[in-house]
This record gives sequence, structure tokens and C-alpha cells, in this order.
Amino acid sequence: MAEKLGIMVCGHGSRNQNAAREFAIIAEALRARNPDMPVEYGYLEFCNPVIAEGLDRLRAAGVTRVLAVPGMLFAAGHAKNDIPSVLNTYQAHNPGMVINYGRELGIDLKMIRAAGDRIQEAVDQANAELGFVDKHDTLLMVVGRGSSDPDANSNATKVMRMLWEGMGFGWGETCYSGVTFPLVEPGLTHAAKLGYKRIIVFPYFLFTGVLVKRIYSYTDEVAARHPEIQFVKASYLNDHPLVLDAFQDRVREILDGAAVMNCQMCKYREQVLGFEADIGQPQESHHHHVEGIGGGMEDCPCKGDCDASCREEDFCREHGLPWTPVHSHAEPAPLEPAFDYGASTLLGGKYGHLLNAAPDAELEAMMNAPSSGRMAVHEHGPDCGCGHDHGHDHGHHGASAAHDHGHHDHNHGHSHGHGHVQGHAHDHGHSHDHGHDHHHAPYPHADHPLGPKSMQKKK
Repeated sequence: MAEKLGIMVCGHGSRNQNAAREFAIIAEALRARNPDMPVEYGYLEFCNPVIAEGLDRLRAAGVTRVLAVPGMLFAAGHAKNDIPSVLNTYQAHNPGMVINYGRELGIDLKMIRAAGDRIQEAVDQANAELGFVDKHDTLLMVVGRGSSDPDANSNATKVMRMLWEGMGFGWGETCYSGVTFPLVEPGLTHAAKLGYKRIIVFPYFLFTGVLVKRIYSYTDEVAARHPEIQFVKASYLNDHPLVLDAFQDRVREILDGAAVMNCQMCKYREQVLGFEADIGQPQESHHHHVEGIGGGMEDCPCKGDCDASCREEDFCREHGLPWTPVHSHAEPAPLEPAFDYGASTLLGGKYGHLLNAAPDAELEAMMNAPSSGRMAVHEHGPDCGCGHDHGHDHGHHGASAAHDHGHHDHNHGHSHGHGHVQGHAHDHGHSHDHGHDHHHAPYPHADHPLGPKSMQKKK
């Protein structure tokens, strides 16, 4: 039977419905560029369709080989762990389909030029509306997503340097929207002390969403404290033609066999300073907690343009919305929602009864909840296509819904046979006793004073 190709664009997902609509533009652009191939898209969390649904549609269209492209700027946990885990699991359940995984957008001259255009648009508008300010009197603040992966964080700094030097601003700084440091508010507070007349704040993001809105909100807060400085908010990348061209390049790389990630600085393969505990970590996703639960809450005043106000207890009380305490995978900072019960009402209140459950009972109930069963077994194929290939499975008993972490103990000694193009292997004989906890090492700087702790409200 002749091979039939299809393209799958894999996104993170957002509570913000505008972000989901913008992400769909990528799939539309790839359809226009590849008229002979079906193109689908899906998300890890908070949005529908989920990645497995997009793959289902490709399979129904007769696709036998999928070219899967991560909709990610840099390769951190989502590109290295979460998406490959979902793809490997799907392929294990559908052996008639081959899934080839491409690389992230990364440091790319097309992306740099697209970013430069967005910044220049903001400069031109500010000069027209607020008066001319020389670039030598302007500080460029590039805001990266922020992650627990130092290689991805350093890429944001490299982007900033190339934009700073390429455009000739007086100074350049980098901050991040979450996880690492410095975050936006402390970063801009520091930048305001450097004596520049104008600060351009550029979110190096593909799409809008909760984080972009948060970046702009913190910009307004710092600007209110410094009326002597022009704070100019540049647009994010969005559907810039060069961004769409870069996505097409990633598809072409898969076809050409050139979709090679940078493993030299990968914390899962090499001893990156301060992140030695991450070497050889299992490749697994934690996004099944919130997979496909939908975007924002029903009846939320945001009307789909979510800014994460629904995470605040006072806001939820004022508007009659459900609220749950927050937790974080990057202990000890309390950042992420334990479970988005409000959004689960989109599924008919499937998890509503968990709202007042004790933490242990809550977790057990959620893991036992009925689902499609499509993502039941958590297996890793021998060729995940990312920076750390794992040829092992977790030996889950049966095909029970979700991932049955915590319902049985399984001690397994396995080796990580990294089959990447560099040809080097790390064989670790180590065992894991894990319940629901995925055993990824916590981010070592989660308590940094300029990181997530700076977001906690002062009492």
C-alpha cells in the first residue's frame, strides 16, 4: 500500500479561547502550503481538540505516516517530554501509523526577522503617537515563556541579543513570564533604574493567552510607578508570514530526515550545571490531568479572553465561580491549579463532585474517572524523535482509563538507550517507585526571590 502523508501540529493549549483560534491559523497556513496532505492540529491541555483527536482524524483520512510538528518556540519539557509521550502512546495503540516528530522552531533567522518586524511596528507607532525617541535611548525587554529547562531559557536570551544588536537599541534585557527568573515585574523594575527614556516590552510568544495578558498587565503596573519612562507594549509574533514559513520548514525537515534537535545542551542527556538530577529522567507527560477539559469557565466575565483572574479566590467569590487552591510541579512555589473544576463543567460537571474531596481521594477519583481509554497505557516507543529516546514501558496492568499511577506499585530497573543522531548512549540501571508523582526533578530555583515568589501577593 502506498504511503499517505499527513501533518499534525501539536500545541500546548490555553484557557484563552482567542489563543486557541490563533493557533488554528497555523494549521490553515500549512494546509495552503501542502494542498496534497491532510493537516490537523491538537492540544496538550485546556483546549479541544486534543492531540489524539487530531491523529484520529488523520487516521480516518487514510494517513499512514504523520509528520508531527511541535508548535513550540523552544525545546523544553513540552517539546521533549509531553508531546513525544502522547505521540508514542498513540503510535503504540495504532501500529499501522508511523509518526515522525519534528523539532521546535528554535533559534531561526526567520523567527528573528519576524520578531524584529513586530518590535519595529511598536517603535514606529510610539514615535508617531508619543514623539520620537532615539533607539540609543531605548531599552529592549524581551519576555520569554520561562521553563525549568536552562537551555530553553538561554535561547530567549540569545534571541534578545540578536534583536538588540541587530536593531541597535541602547540596551537589552531578558525576563520571563513564569517558572524561572527574573519574572516580568522584577525585570522591568530593574530595567527602569537604568536611565532609558523608553522601554519596549516584547513578548516572544507565538500567540495571545493568559501569559501575554499577564505580561502586559505587569508592564502597566511598572509604568504607573515610572511616569517619566515611555513603556511601549509590542505585539507577539502571531501569524507573521515568516513564522508560518518557519513551520513549513520544520515539516520539510522531517521529510528530508534533517529534524535534529540540539542534544549538546539537553539537561536530560548531559550534566548541565545545577540540573544534574535531570539526567535520564523518564519521558512522560503530566498533561493528562487537564487534557481536553476545554478553555475557560462557563459564565466567566472574560467571555473567553482569559487572563487567569479565575485563579484568584476573591474574583471567583465575587462572580460566583468555583475556585480551588493552587499547587505547582516546581515545588515549593504554589503556582498551578490542582485541577480546573470550573472548566470541567464543559463536560457536564464530570469532576464537580471532586471539589470538596480530600487531596488523596481527589486524585484517586480523578484517575478512576471514565474516559475514552485511548491514552490508557503509558509506553515509550524506541524512537520518540526528541532529545532523549527511551525504549521501555511502565508495565501498566490492563488498559484502564487515564494512567493508573498510584493503583499499583511497579519497581522497574530500565536503561535509557538514547538513540539520537549523535550516537551516544546513557545506560542507567535505576528503579522508580512512583505513585501519581512523575518523578521529574523539581526546578532547583523555584524559590528564587525574582522568580515565582515575586508573584505572590503581599499580605
